[in-house]
Amino acid sequence: MHHLDHDIDEFDEDYVSKTDVKRYMHELQDLALTIIRLPKAKRNKLPLNEELQDAMILADKILNKPDALKRHSRFVAKLLTEVDVDVLKAEMDALANKHQQQSKQHEKFELLRDQLLAGGNQEIEDLLAQCAGMERQKLRQLVRQASKEQANNKPGKSHRDLLAYIKAHYQGQ
Repeated sequence: MHHLDHDIDEFDEDYVSKTDVKRYMHELQDLALTIIRLPKAKRNKLPLNEELQDAMILADKILNKPDALKRHSRFVAKLLTEVDVDVLKAEMDALANKHQQQSKQHEKFELLRDQLLAGGNQEIEDLLAQCAGMERQKLRQLVRQASKEQANNKPGKSHRDLLAYIKAHYQGQ
């Protein structure tokens, strides 16, 4: 019984099946087409290297030629193997969900404002410790005025001013 050097050890951790390689390349081709079809303004915000940027310029010229575009997407997929695809996908998700992220940030500021109104002095001091640019007197004044409005069940100008002040100066995550 002789041993062949090219036998595949099924317990080899580095082994990737041909099917897995094909599946990965198809995913990269789909990603390439997605990137190609993005508007130029969004695509320019992606962290693409120079080769990929050149490929995108060519892709713009052949968008209306399906066969050429399919071949080109394979080429772009090959280029994508050389970059960190996870970073690219994360950036694309951020671009796609920009409105949702802004809504979450606004909700966070509203929650912070409500905590200031409910918590009093300690909440104000905690916020001042986080945000060096805030003025203690201005913040206290806005909280006091907004609290008066809230007590009268008429949240209005001071309520909005406090929120705007927090948005302008808040740096914490």
